[in-house]
Amino acid sequence: MFSAPTWLRDLGFASWLLVGFVLIVFGLVWLLGQTSTIVMPVILASVLGAVAGPLVGRLEGLNVPRAGGAALVLLAIVLIGVLVFCLVVGGVSDHSGDISAKASKALDKIAGWLHEVGVDKSDNAKHNLSKVTPGTIKTLLSGVAKGVSGLTSIAFFLSMAALSTFFVLKDGPTMHRFIDRHVGLPVPVANTVTTNISASLRNYFAGVTIIAAFNGLVIGLAALVLGVPLAGTIAIVNFVAAYVPFIGAWTAGGFAVIIALGSQGKTDAIILAIVCLLANGALQQLIQPFVLGATLSLNPLVVLVVTIGAGSLFGMVGLTLAAPLTSAAVRISNALRAEGAAPAQPEPQLSG
Repeated sequence: MFSAPTWLRDLGFASWLLVGFVLIVFGLVWLLGQTSTIVMPVILASVLGAVAGPLVGRLEGLNVPRAGGAALVLLAIVLIGVLVFCLVVGGVSDHSGDISAKASKALDKIAGWLHEVGVDKSDNAKHNLSKVTPGTIKTLLSGVAKGVSGLTSIAFFLSMAALSTFFVLKDGPTMHRFIDRHVGLPVPVANTVTTNISASLRNYFAGVTIIAAFNGLVIGLAALVLGVPLAGTIAIVNFVAAYVPFIGAWTAGGFAVIIALGSQGKTDAIILAIVCLLANGALQQLIQPFVLGATLSLNPLVVLVVTIGAGSLFGMVGLTLAAPLTSAAVRISNALRAEGAAPAQPEPQLSG
C-alpha cells in the first residue's frame, strides 16, 4: 500500500496552513471594509489608549479619579490634534495657489530636462510627470478612500473615536485583564502578548514623534536658510508625514524639493534634496538607536515591505501600524521563547 513520504505530508500540511492564512487575511480585509464605520474609531482609540494610558495611571497616582484623568488626557489629545490639523491644513490651503504654481514650474523644468536628453520628445513629459506621484500615492493609499467613504460623516467618526478613547483610557486596566482571561490563551501568555503590544505601540510612537520633530526641524531650517518659500509648511508636512515609515518621509521630502526647484532653481533644489537624504538617512540612523532603542529591532527592508504590503491591504491603518505591530510580534516571540527556556524554579522544601 502506497504511503506518502513524511516530507510530502509536511509540505501538504504547510500548504493548507498557508491557504488558510491567506483566506483569513482576505476575510479580515473584507470585514474591515464592511465595518469600517465602527472599527476605524475603535482602532484609533486602542492605539491612543496604549500610548496615553500610562498618563492616566500617573494622574490616578496623584489622587485624580481615573474618569477625571481620562477626560484630561483626552482633552489634551484633542487640543494637540486640532493644533496639528490647523497647522497642516491651514498652511497648505493658505498657500495652495503658490504651491500649485511652483510645482507646475518645477514640472516644466523637469520636462525640459527630459526633452533635452531625449527621454520624451513630446509634451507628454510634463503630463506623465504630473501623474506619477499622485498615481503612486493613490495606489498605496487606496484603502483610505474606501475607509472614509464608509463613514456616515467626519463628525460621527470623530465623536465615536473620542468616546471610544475615553472608555479605553478610563477602563484600560480592566479591559486588559478581561482580554487576558478570554483571548483563549493561558493567562501568563496572553498577558505577555497584550503587554508587549501596548509597550511596542507606546515606545514606537514616542520615538517616531521625536524623529519626526527632528526631520521637520532640519528640513525646515534648510529651506529657510536657502530662502525657499513656505519653509514653515515644509517643516510641518515633513513632521506629520514621518509617522508613515519611509513612504511618508520621502514623499514629504519630494514635496520640499519640488517647491525649491520651482522657486529657487536647480542648485537650491539639489542642496535641499541632499539635506532630505541626510535627515531621512544618515542623521536619522544616528539618533534612532537612542530614541527607539530596541523597540523596532527590524531590518529597514522588512519595515519597508510590511509597510507597503499592509498599506495596500488595510490603507492608512496598515501604513501606520505595520511597523510597530511587526516589531511587537518579534518581541512577543522572543519573550515567549525566553520564558520557555527559563529553568523552572524548584519548590521550597517544607521543614519539620
